[in-house]
Amino acid sequence: MTGSIQIKNGKYYAVINTYVNGKRKPKWIATGLTVKGSNKRKAEAFLRQKLIDLESDEKTTSSDILFTDYLEKWLKNQKISISEITFNGYEWISDRHIIPYFKERGTKLNKLSKDDIQEYINYKFEHGRLDGKGGLSPKSIKEQKNIIQSVLNSAVEDGLIYKNPCQNIKIPAATKKDPKFYNKKQLCTLFDAIKNEPLFPFLYITSVLGLRRSEALGLKWDCIDFERKMITIQHTVVKYRKTVSKDITKTKTSHRSYPMSPKIEKLLKDLKKEENKNSAIFKKEYIKNNYIFKWPNGEPYSPDFVTDKFGKLLKKYNLPHIRLHDLRHSCASVMLENDYQLKDIQEWLGHADIQTTANIYSHIDIARKKKIADSLDKDFG
Repeated sequence: MTGSIQIKNGKYYAVINTYVNGKRKPKWIATGLTVKGSNKRKAEAFLRQKLIDLESDEKTTSSDILFTDYLEKWLKNQKISISEITFNGYEWISDRHIIPYFKERGTKLNKLSKDDIQEYINYKFEHGRLDGKGGLSPKSIKEQKNIIQSVLNSAVEDGLIYKNPCQNIKIPAATKKDPKFYNKKQLCTLFDAIKNEPLFPFLYITSVLGLRRSEALGLKWDCIDFERKMITIQHTVVKYRKTVSKDITKTKTSHRSYPMSPKIEKLLKDLKKEENKNSAIFKKEYIKNNYIFKWPNGEPYSPDFVTDKFGKLLKKYNLPHIRLHDLRHSCASVMLENDYQLKDIQEWLGHADIQTTANIYSHIDIARKKKIADSLDKDFG
């Protein structure tokens, strides 16, 4: 560590050369000495002692602190600057994956190397699932790598390490998988089977509007305009470690409105009547809130419940297995079956850009293209 004595406003300053991301960033420290007499020698002695103290502190700190201890400190600092949902995601990933792995190895912050991080990435790709059934997806691994990189960027800024070793780390390539979905006939079979199930309104509205789980659970009565017959998507409910609701959606395009179909209008009015009835039955014990999808006592459905219950309903009625999110894909597939264009699907599902829609649903569009090919073949024949 180096430094020099500089004069500013008639006083001596010790200027220490620190580095952030490899770039010199001088740190000015007041000596309290004015420019006169023998004060220059005293200022130089002050600088020498300050350099000795800082080097000693840096050695102690950077050699003793564990990477996981610094990560936990970084998490606490993040809590005040990011949304609760984002923080919960960081905390969940760190506590379930990153911290256990590196704590077991006792990895120190200043000893963490590119090879250590690459070894972690490779391990998680092969064995990262918490249920022990294989590895994590490239998307999950990228999220973990981004957290590690942000933590180490902070360590560089704090002067604890010289450069970030989380550079040029290789993330496994994502294998493109065609999303599973139900076609029109399968959806009709599903809805006919579950029409008397309590979860039917939730699943039907989710499917017809092509909603994300967070958007469907976030539906509140203030989103419903019975007079104008419109539904607005403006709240979400998500879960990592705990359930969190917020009054913003994933992107600007996710904030969208739908005309209310007669069937959905009837379902919503029936739910409102049921809510009023349950409120009268439970009285003071009723949990008052503005959410639409809830238990008889007023408690809103949790994300885990609707996902788990959907899987059980498919088993109960011997229907093909799909994820809850695949109802959103099913909505798109039916729209394509009905000859709607990708632009229509993009706007209906609230994708940020049409390329996202094209990447996800291009394989479903083959059926439409086959119709076109057959039609042209007939025309040109």
